Amino acid sequence: MKQPTPLKLLFYVNLAIVILLIGYKLYLNLYQPDFQALHTEQVDQIEARLSDGDGFSFAVVGNINNSVRVFEDQIIPELNQAGLDFMVSAGNAVSGGGEDKYRAIQGTLSNLTIPYLLTFGENEEENFGAFRFYEHFGPHFYSVNTARARLIFLDSTGKTPWRWQMRWLRDLMDEKEDKPTFVFVGHPVLDPSEEAPFEQSEDFLQPPEFKEALLKLARDRGINAVFSANLSLYSDQVSDATHFIATGGAGGLVLNDDTSFYHYVRVDVAGDGTVSYSMKPMEARSNAILSTLESLWFFVYSLFYVGYVNFFLLVGLFALIGTKLYAAIFVEKNYYPDYDLDPKPWLDRPLRIAMFTNNYLPFIGGVPLSIERLRQGLQTLHDSVLIVAPRYRDQPKHEDNVLRVPSLLAMGEKREFRLANIFLKRIRNRVRIFQPALIHVHHPFWLGSLGLFLGRVLRVPVIYTYHTRLEHYAHFVPLPGNLFRNLISHALIKRFANKCDGVIVPTYSTEEYLRMIGVKSPTFVQPTGIEYQRFQAVSDEDVQRLRESLNIGDETVFVSVSRLSNEKNIDFMIDAIHSLRQRTDHPFRFLMIGKGHQQERLQQRIDELDLGQHFTLVGPVPPEDMATWYHLGDAFLFASKSETQGMVILEAMAAGLPVVAVRSSGIEDVVRQDFNGFKTPEKQDQWCDRVQQLLEDEALRSRLAKNALAFAADYSVEQFAADVREIYALTLARADSERKR
Repeated sequence: MKQPTPLKLLFYVNLAIVILLIGYKLYLNLYQPDFQALHTEQVDQIEARLSDGDGFSFAVVGNINNSVRVFEDQIIPELNQAGLDFMVSAGNAVSGGGEDKYRAIQGTLSNLTIPYLLTFGENEEENFGAFRFYEHFGPHFYSVNTARARLIFLDSTGKTPWRWQMRWLRDLMDEKEDKPTFVFVGHPVLDPSEEAPFEQSEDFLQPPEFKEALLKLARDRGINAVFSANLSLYSDQVSDATHFIATGGAGGLVLNDDTSFYHYVRVDVAGDGTVSYSMKPMEARSNAILSTLESLWFFVYSLFYVGYVNFFLLVGLFALIGTKLYAAIFVEKNYYPDYDLDPKPWLDRPLRIAMFTNNYLPFIGGVPLSIERLRQGLQTLHDSVLIVAPRYRDQPKHEDNVLRVPSLLAMGEKREFRLANIFLKRIRNRVRIFQPALIHVHHPFWLGSLGLFLGRVLRVPVIYTYHTRLEHYAHFVPLPGNLFRNLISHALIKRFANKCDGVIVPTYSTEEYLRMIGVKSPTFVQPTGIEYQRFQAVSDEDVQRLRESLNIGDETVFVSVSRLSNEKNIDFMIDAIHSLRQRTDHPFRFLMIGKGHQQERLQQRIDELDLGQHFTLVGPVPPEDMATWYHLGDAFLFASKSETQGMVILEAMAAGLPVVAVRSSGIEDVVRQDFNGFKTPEKQDQWCDRVQQLLEDEALRSRLAKNALAFAADYSVEQFAADVREIYALTLARADSERKR
């Protein structure tokens, strides 16, 4: 098993810290004491302060933007010492409407010794912040009517219809009261004489009808001032005796020049109702460029201000990136195999191999058959094998060295795919007692993942055989098909394979696929073996009896072996055989061997096309009889694109059958064009042309059959087991070498 390097340990420790910090952040947001309707208590304090007949003063700030350096560290201390009665935010107190931003501003405002009120502005509304403002502070538009002044807050975000607000405001202003009236609205009403940095048309009050209605009301009803934020400058414009003041320097991004600078506005109301306005600038930096960079930094910092948690998250993220960059740039890599590895010590002694698979006999399929043949071959070579596999109803009663695991869930119409209960402690105990030298997993999830986990626990190497193109099994997954095919399946294979110490693939085209998706683990091309000699031992008498039992006369017989499932592309063959029947006078039969959840639907399709005399769904055939069924055929037809090797194709060749198959990764290295068969694109006409060619040209069929038989001779089970055993030995040698470093 691969041992973690110090750099990898640092990487995972860093990752663990980030995960813990994220958990702590979630804890702060979800489990910290909540705060609700803060404006209620603030209004009570303001009314108490303004209950006597003397004058009063208050401050207006705009664009706090969760500022720490400017607003919390500089402006708040000055406001606390300025003899003010309360403070009003004209909008954008937060930098965004997220829960963390609202919790941050509440923490900042708690440093004030005077009450405060907030205007519902553009930043308060974004990122679904409207309901947070309503819950934590109060309504989006409201009024505060004290003994000495009337404060009116409007919603300029569009969340509340402006016509409704203006009707409410007119009714409010109809109550004749001789006291100063101040309106607060997040977006400026008038365009300042100086252009604000980054100014855009949507920064102002919209729509134009809202603006005109507010200007008319201010003129007709004697509003003293309308305060706004949203622009990073200070502007005081007078229209018909109403001051329209834009203030945007309470901590947000400014340029620290003559137009854009940090400030707040002080409003003093004398006992006789006279109102005066003064802008209070904060200390400006001398270097505009450095100040701008500093403002940008603290702007970013303010986004991560909740008890410094998000700040550390940012630091952790950069450390994570730095670690990966260091590994990518400075850590020396050697992409060549270690030719000094000596597998002989492991080849000279019996090995103990634990195999993990999500399906196994009596389930019939390419993976179970491949595992069974490998088990037989390894045991012949005196190795011990423990197979961890799901439990089936019709499994053998007595099995040596097979650990059957009960299922949590069975999927598919015939419940053929089973999710074994990988959480059973007895699985781990049995594997520990077995003491494997190496673990071999045959699937990249579930029992395969358990095998990988136990490999780490037991500190033994893990080999993974890539049997199946997962992207073609999207119909079994409760996720959008394209999402699984295009993203999840490839990422799953890559991630799992890179955690293993070696990957066995059946063909070179499959190896190329793994390299393309980013698999870096050592890869071994090793085709699955077939019981070649068993296919040579079939008697002509057995074949003839089978032929007679099926009432087959002088027809040419096509054979195919496949699970009756979507990914096997059987509909393609049904349609092609329907077309072939119309194109030729030569008699033929097509025997489709296998079972699966699509059997009933496929039979209905055959009946609809009246193909019963040409296309037969044979059903399952016992493994011990399969060689005879192959010999019954004259050619083997295949259309699946989900194979990594297509073991049934090699079996067909071992029976002397030429092949016509749809071109795919599992076919490319096995079927050699015009040598042992034909491979075509997934186009019915081209596939059908090749089948018709084999049907009508007996000499061609005979030549390809002879070549197919010779080709399959190189894929015996005995050679397969010996080659895999050498892969095991090389992997053990590599693991031993890495442990000694």
